[in-house]
Amino acid sequence: MAAIRFNVIEKDGLQFVDEIHKVVVHTFGIGDVEDPEIYAAEPIWQWQQTDAGKFVMEHAIGTPSYHQSLDYQTYGYRYAVVAELEAKKLSEFYLRWGKNGSN
Repeated sequence: MAAIRFNVIEKDGLQFVDEIHKVVVHTFGIGDVEDPEIYAAEPIWQWQQTDAGKFVMEHAIGTPSYHQSLDYQTYGYRYAVVAELEAKKLSEFYLRWGKNGSN
């Protein structure tokens, strides 16, 4: 999942365009449990304590969100953490931690 939007900013009478990318910055899975939302909280919190998680939380535009889907291979759930980052910060994220955020 990747989406790109543009934000026009005016500084000193000049217009600048910020390229903002909405990307998946972390994924994880959990087993078949009665309330997956409760069990997803710990892996999300643990990821936020990593260097990659701290970077995303500091530089994300708005608050990152998470999305749940069924994992038919394991009969559990897959989660994706999605954030919006400026192009420069996204490049830095990819260089430091790779596309899946686990380098």
